[in-house]
Amino acid sequence: MHADLIVHPDWLIPVDRPGVLERHSLAVSDGRITAVAPRAEAESQITAHAELALPGHVLIPGLVNTHTHSAMSLFRGLADDLPLMNWLNEHIWPAEMRWVHEEFVADGSRLAIAEMLRSGTTCFNDMYFFPDVTARVAAHAGIRATVGLIVIDFPSAWAADTDGYFDKAIALHDQLRNDALVRTAFAPHAPYSVSDAPLQRVLRLANELDLPVHMHVHETVAEVKGSMEQHACRPLERLRRLGLLIPSLIGVHMTQLDDDEIGVFAQSGAQVVHCPQSNLKLASGHCPVARLLDAGVNVALGTDGAASNNDLDMLAEMQSAALLAKGIGADACALPADVALRMATLNGARALGIDADCGSLTVGKSADMVAVDLGQPETQPVYNPLSQLVYAAGREQVRHVWVDGRQLLSNRLLTSIDLDATLARSAEWQSRIAAQD
Repeated sequence: MHADLIVHPDWLIPVDRPGVLERHSLAVSDGRITAVAPRAEAESQITAHAELALPGHVLIPGLVNTHTHSAMSLFRGLADDLPLMNWLNEHIWPAEMRWVHEEFVADGSRLAIAEMLRSGTTCFNDMYFFPDVTARVAAHAGIRATVGLIVIDFPSAWAADTDGYFDKAIALHDQLRNDALVRTAFAPHAPYSVSDAPLQRVLRLANELDLPVHMHVHETVAEVKGSMEQHACRPLERLRRLGLLIPSLIGVHMTQLDDDEIGVFAQSGAQVVHCPQSNLKLASGHCPVARLLDAGVNVALGTDGAASNNDLDMLAEMQSAALLAKGIGADACALPADVALRMATLNGARALGIDADCGSLTVGKSADMVAVDLGQPETQPVYNPLSQLVYAAGREQVRHVWVDGRQLLSNRLLTSIDLDATLARSAEWQSRIAAQD
């Protein structure tokens, strides 16, 4: 057997099956995983154009950031230590009105993708204005992405009215429909910012085009209270009445849920994205992850935007999710390390409808994979590499990253992004925005 690449880590975590494989090798050809085999067997049966020994490293599937606003990386730290609605209404939305256009989104998305690749993320699900620009930047960088076809009730630099949002959404979907790495999802912002008629239109088009619907839902107490006042029902009930509780719904945050809502959501087959660090920082509440998982809900992980997190570090998000679930549930077993990793990989791919192609180190899937160096003082000694990955490893230990077999991070160096130019553009934006703040 011949391969384009064979890698030899000390440990390999497939995710789609329990446990850690020791001294196994993985082969890649034409961007696909062609073998996962014990080291001795691989060395005797597989020849490769390139071979990479990874002593002290664990090889994992690429991390899937299932909710972010990539271009908002240029607003990182702009308005910290504020509750969500004050943060949005008094700072972020005014800043967006002033600054957001194609150039801003291109530079912000490139900065975000650089950060994500350097922390092991190989796929991100985005929600922001100018998704066509984010798609172009993602494609050039070689990262896998789902870009949100944004829908919101108020005009923006992206679209002047509801028809404009939908016209641009359909045009972008048509443009990307055959792209191997960049896909689309409808992205109505939230129940409080999108009225009934556009939501019904989203549902119809999502069904026709077979697209996910990516939406902030039940993020705060204020959102639920506002829905009760305006619609005489909670946001989830409103979505149910509109027909939007469907398997392709990706409900983000979901911090305000009662037991009946968890049951209804589980029966619908819809997906949840947990963003623990953003929720903690904005004091939005706590997603009942353990109860959702026990009910059979697919729960993925996301960082939210760098303006509210303030980073795009999925390793840190895994640790936060695991520790938060244990603390809230007063149960040290509430969310084990293997479940946290699955949430950050295969569950995210499943939520996006791409789990047949990525999310685990499985023969036949795309070679989206990450090598993490556990041979550093911060993660020594290694009794359980999976536990070390979730509870001790930092993103600075991510050494190599591949997407679809293409190496995008090689020994901490980005191969598809000019990091110096990206940082220079970020500094220029900081100067411009700070001067007007």
